[in-house]
Amino acid sequence: MLHGRMPVDSLASGDASLKHMTTRIRPHPAVVRVSPLQQAVTSALEDMKAVNVRVLDVRTLTDIVDTMVIASGNSDRHVRSIAERVVEKAKAAGFRPLGTEGERDGEWVLVDLQDVLVHVMLPRVREFYGLERLWDGGELQAARPTSVVNRATARRRQRLR
Repeated sequence: MLHGRMPVDSLASGDASLKHMTTRIRPHPAVVRVSPLQQAVTSALEDMKAVNVRVLDVRTLTDIVDTMVIASGNSDRHVRSIAERVVEKAKAAGFRPLGTEGERDGEWVLVDLQDVLVHVMLPRVREFYGLERLWDGGELQAARPTSVVNRATARRRQRLR
């Protein structure tokens, strides 16, 4: 008997008294812990009916921030009001924002909450910049080598060999 498990042949023999000794390993789901700041941000986004909210864990990609939240608004006024609500909820939860950028134009407003970075954008701006593709932690692709080589450079390389 190894590590509390019975060999399969002993159970096949019909010994019912040993069935209770077999153990089954069940994988436990990973517990996702959400910070109070992240809860305040997501509740503010839900309150203001932000569109297409995406929460990215970027701890393995950068030391600047732990979580990046990307959301869209329907108009520039909606984007500004979403960002204002995020700041209000963060302050109410006891977190002071380090700063906001882009409130004047309202196409892309950035709220820096130190551990959480919130981007609120218009859909066309969000599609153009593609922050999800940049920060989603996807595989890095190798750069393609250039096929056009200057003749003078090629001659210099041959002389060095």
